[in-house]
Amino acid sequence: MRYGAKILFEDVSTSFLSGRRYGLTGPNGCGKSTFMKVLSGELDAQKGNVVRPKRLGILRQDQFAFDAYRVIDTVIMGNRSLWDALAERDLLYEKPDMTDADGMRLGELEGVVSENDGYTAESDAAVLLDGLDIPEALHDRKMSELQGGQKVRVLLAQALFGGPEALLLDEPTNHLDLDSIHWLQNFLGRYNGTMIVISHDRHFLNSVCTHIADIDYQTIITYTGGYDEMVVFKTQIRSRIESENAQREKKIAQLNEFIARFSAGTRSSQVTSRKKEVERLQTSDLARSNIQRPFIRFEMKRPSGRHALEVKNLSKSYGSEAVITNFTASVARGEKIALMGRNGVGKTTLIRALMSGAPDVLEEPFAIDGGTAEWGHEISIGYFGQDHRATIANGITVFDWLLQFDPQASNEELRGLLGQMLFRGEEGLKMTQALSGGEAARLLFCKLMLQKPNVLVFDEPTNHLDLEAINALNIALQKYEGTVLLVSHDHDLIDEFATRIWHFDHGGIQDFKGAYEEYLAVV
Repeated sequence: MRYGAKILFEDVSTSFLSGRRYGLTGPNGCGKSTFMKVLSGELDAQKGNVVRPKRLGILRQDQFAFDAYRVIDTVIMGNRSLWDALAERDLLYEKPDMTDADGMRLGELEGVVSENDGYTAESDAAVLLDGLDIPEALHDRKMSELQGGQKVRVLLAQALFGGPEALLLDEPTNHLDLDSIHWLQNFLGRYNGTMIVISHDRHFLNSVCTHIADIDYQTIITYTGGYDEMVVFKTQIRSRIESENAQREKKIAQLNEFIARFSAGTRSSQVTSRKKEVERLQTSDLARSNIQRPFIRFEMKRPSGRHALEVKNLSKSYGSEAVITNFTASVARGEKIALMGRNGVGKTTLIRALMSGAPDVLEEPFAIDGGTAEWGHEISIGYFGQDHRATIANGITVFDWLLQFDPQASNEELRGLLGQMLFRGEEGLKMTQALSGGEAARLLFCKLMLQKPNVLVFDEPTNHLDLEAINALNIALQKYEGTVLLVSHDHDLIDEFATRIWHFDHGGIQDFKGAYEEYLAVV
């Protein structure tokens, strides 16, 4: 498959075997979703063919396609032949007068329903929905009444319904909280068919996958093991090939030197044999990797005071629903706090409450019901909001947008920062309205690196990042000497950077002083 001059993958021959769970990896823009569409039959390859099983479960990305249907019915639609049989059967039963042909057809349809476990379909669908935190009270509601994150979980249940022979999941952890991600990991770990999943969650890939199919070098190479094992194997193989090529090129240079010295003399037979040796050793050009690694390093212009933040009896409700109740906490300089909990329990609400009183942060007014949040002495805050794309004004180049945050910065410094975040050469002149979600996130990292704040506040920064960028952010946060508050559902990121956990649960916030692993050991 190629788009214009850009080759995504070429002459790929690969098999995905039953009982194996494959992670489909590669940087943003490499063709993962395109390849998944080719596998599902939604898109035709420009060359070659795909053999697929009869029953295929697909996580559908269009959240609005089923708005007119009940939640429970949307799940059952995951088995299309069963759903069609149920719908046709209901129409026949509604007829006032049934013909003999109708009766015969009903018999056939009852056979289809029976073969597909149709008589337990609603209870089977309900079990899936309960596991994905869609309570029974919502099962008979229309899909249009659900929030975005809930819709994604229903569509996930649809893909899993009916025990398909193969599952195609395109970023199933998007919009899921950690509890749901852990449930999904356990569920998929018991799945016996063929599974292919695209994900930018390293812990999820390591937990679920038995193999990794990596899109790189214009092809797809399958490695045994999880994501971390793939990275090790891939690096070793590439290093070995590059080393062998270097040795060959050294040998070729020596042979060419001999040929040049003696080609006109009496040693023609030796020259001929060395020419053949050169042809045999000729190295083939290595296909270039499409992986690009951003480099993130957060620094501080100056440290803050010893007490970074004091929160006293903070409360916030929406109507009759209490989201935060009398929360009190003291944050010391250098603490790294992960804000965790189910979707909709108040993590972003707390971040917005803290930001509304923060120095030099232009955030829309946000009223709290009671309590106070006071930032400490010499505090400077770098903020990455959940709707980060909206904070970048349109109609300006990437370079000029960055320049406005430090007009004294040199062109070299700005270009260097943009280059670290993969805006190289002409990419710095790209208009801001043309940025993808991942590019917008990387541009905000440039801004934070330029400003050098001593407090960083992030609200789900990994949503649009690929694995390379998430790993770079993880390392940067571990090395950063300032204070961090971060909302995330990325298990590895929280596990490796956090020194303190704020766990949200229906109005209450558990304040645990320690790493995530220690927190899991006591809850």
